[in-house]
Amino acid sequence: MGLILRARRRIAPGVTANLSKRGVSVSARRAGVTVNTRGRVTIRLGKGISFRL
Repeated sequence: MGLILRARRRIAPGVTANLSKRGVSVSARRAGVTVNTRGRVTIRLGKGISFRL
């Protein structure tokens, strides 16, 4: 197992910049749906439950 380092900074309400070993990405969240610059879409189905496309 390796060490995982991630940092997340809020840019604006609902918009965050994520810094990881792979680089920087930006995520935008609106009404339970999150879309990021790497093409991932996540839908929140309930508390603690989500579906990633």
